Amino acid sequence: MKKFLLCSALICILGVNFSSCRDNKKADSVEEALENAGDAIEDAADDAAKATEGALEEAGKALDNAVDATDDAVKATGEAIKTAGEAVDKKVDEIKKN
Repeated sequence: MKKFLLCSALICILGVNFSSCRDNKKADSVEEALENAGDAIEDAADDAAKATEGALEEAGKALDNAVDATDDAVKATGEAIKTAGEAVDKKVDEIKKN
């Protein structure tokens, strides 16, 4: 999206520049148009940077949540293995007694 905006602004600037350069009376308006286009490009870049920053923050939060969920799953699996081991040990003891 950012590249599209920048390319569109560049094409507009070049189009205005080539069509207006033939007429010297419009030189001031071309300069003004270029300044306005430059301002628009800066604004678009700032907006893209803000959007990217927000997306990166959200991705970081999602990654933290995934790590927490993985840790919880590992702990639960360890507890389940321990419980299963204890059950097997009990059964082995019962079989030995019989």
